[in-house]
Amino acid sequence: MTDTPARLLNLLSLLQTPREWPGTELADRLHVSPRTIRRDIDRLRDLGYPVEATRGAVGGYRLVAGAAMPPLLLDDEEAVAIAVGLRAGAGHAIEGVEEAAVRALAKLEQVLPARLRHRVATLQNATIPLTRGDGATVAPSTLTTLAAAVTAHERLRFGYRAGDGAESRRLVEPYRLVSTGHRWYLVAYDLEREDWRTFRVDRVSEPFATGARFAPRELPAADAAEMLSHSASRAQPEHDVDVTFAAPAEFVTARLPSNLTPAPAPTGPGTCRLRARSADSVEWLALRLALVDCEFTVHGPEALASYVHGLGARLTRSVTPAAP
Repeated sequence: MTDTPARLLNLLSLLQTPREWPGTELADRLHVSPRTIRRDIDRLRDLGYPVEATRGAVGGYRLVAGAAMPPLLLDDEEAVAIAVGLRAGAGHAIEGVEEAAVRALAKLEQVLPARLRHRVATLQNATIPLTRGDGATVAPSTLTTLAAAVTAHERLRFGYRAGDGAESRRLVEPYRLVSTGHRWYLVAYDLEREDWRTFRVDRVSEPFATGARFAPRELPAADAAEMLSHSASRAQPEHDVDVTFAAPAEFVTARLPSNLTPAPAPTGPGTCRLRARSADSVEWLALRLALVDCEFTVHGPEALASYVHGLGARLTRSVTPAAP
């Protein structure tokens, strides 16, 4: 193999498998001399790949963890598996799948060959994800379009449906994507309204990058998460949630969304109490409390207690035969 760049890529692909490769075996695989392999190993090290060599009759080369993440070479199956996994997580705003994961998905899908993009789309369309049902789903293609525009500082156009159902078209300078654990939001500067806005991504439709670049403006907050928090508090008042559960604190904490903080505190053998502030709707809070799957009592706010009472009555009537 006389093409040095191609040979280096093949060598790197071999080294990224979790094993140690004798120099003679690498030379046989690549049809070159052991001396050429040694020179190629030095080239990879110069490029930042941490290749470790061991001496002796059973010595060889292997790729080890370094101080920085070097570029990875993926075969077709690995690329498809990673893309499908990132799509499945990103589309439901699962806690922990933050903007970095969406950026990774955007980068991967940008370089996937057409044949692999088709396989990823086919697998995605043929599967039904099991979700927790506490957040609106988002098309992964929407997230990757927004993430790519954020990274490239490129203006976006999209359709948007407000909470009251009003439809509009927006032209924005996207700043950041933020995940709250059950929803994705886009923080952006709205050019037509000449002000900063936060948009629920599940209400965004047909986003496309215009090609026009911009210099990012100074955000009127410490970061995008703080701005989203301020926006949410203006949109609806926060609730002082006060609930007792007939279950241990560890059991309840594992079944509540992480944005309800602080976590429930033990109040006795097998009981605990949650005192937290939340800007979520009482409807969503009631459903999350029910999903804890244990007895509970709502002490406040009154709006939440009233909704839980009404919801319980409706659920009871749904399984109680009507009187003749």
